[in-house]
Amino acid sequence: MNKCSFVALFLFAIVLATAPRAGAGAQVSPYLRQWGALGAGNGQFHSPSGVAVDAGGNVYVADTYNHRIQEFTAEGVYVTQWGTEGSGDGQFEYPFGLAVDGSGNVYVADQDNNRIQKFSSSGAYLAQWGTYGVGDGQLSHPTGVAVNGSGSVCYVADNNNQRVEKFTGSGAYITQWGTYGTGDGQFGNPFGVVLDAGGNVYVSDWWGNRVQKFTSDGGYLGQFGSAGSGNGQFNHPRGVALDAAGNVYVADEFNQRLQVFIPGGAYMVQWGSPGSGNGQFSNPYGVAVSGNGTVYVADSYNHRIQVFNSALVPTKPTSWGSIKASYR
Repeated sequence: MNKCSFVALFLFAIVLATAPRAGAGAQVSPYLRQWGALGAGNGQFHSPSGVAVDAGGNVYVADTYNHRIQEFTAEGVYVTQWGTEGSGDGQFEYPFGLAVDGSGNVYVADQDNNRIQKFSSSGAYLAQWGTYGVGDGQLSHPTGVAVNGSGSVCYVADNNNQRVEKFTGSGAYITQWGTYGTGDGQFGNPFGVVLDAGGNVYVSDWWGNRVQKFTSDGGYLGQFGSAGSGNGQFNHPRGVALDAAGNVYVADEFNQRLQVFIPGGAYMVQWGSPGSGNGQFSNPYGVAVSGNGTVYVADSYNHRIQVFNSALVPTKPTSWGSIKASYR
């Protein structure tokens, strides 16, 4: 072998040895794109809190301090908006959580008006329920809302009342569960709520630094998480969402990251760090996953929506940057 051939072979060997390989320590990023900036114009935000995706991939955002809901295409193109500040039909006082049923109707946790409002997919006002109080069907600063696909059942994270309330899709009270505390089935300011395919209910327990799981009628099933910054720990979890496989996505607010868990609650993966760069967060609040697995996060203090690719989520527990798993 001549000297030139030896050098070429040596260099090729270095490339092979150092090149990232999928499923074997590859450095990957799930970040896809973002949209939004601080402001009150079309497509701008002031501290967005909630995000939801309909069956067609359209994205709805609770633009909290602008007291409105904005709708976008899956790529972030502005479509429409509705809402102004106030307490009338279709008005808002700091809207927070969002949900969409299978017919495209949009449910909004109208936080400081202590009610849930329901709209058509184009923003036409349909109904509302809830008044301020602690009685059955009353609310105190609701922050999360979830509906089943048919729109027949609605769950509300009744934040200041430390409980979850269950209603019909038209607002008739059914039942409730929860009191203040750290025991099983108790809450320290429940924020996010979401349903799995079997009708089980996941609730992010903000002060409790955990996610709790319940049956459709509030029977306690289990929990995961504890206070901290390690894998699977939380520093005040906010939004919670599920993908088609039942994996659980949690906006870990003060850890400035998103964490993903398998349906049983075992830690899978995380991404995010403090900042305003691509894939970084400043107080992530709401999270939603579309039918094709695209993940949308309301990056509240950065006044934007960030979009990620869940196809890069590994099939067993790991962490970004040291992935040693196969991919779906």
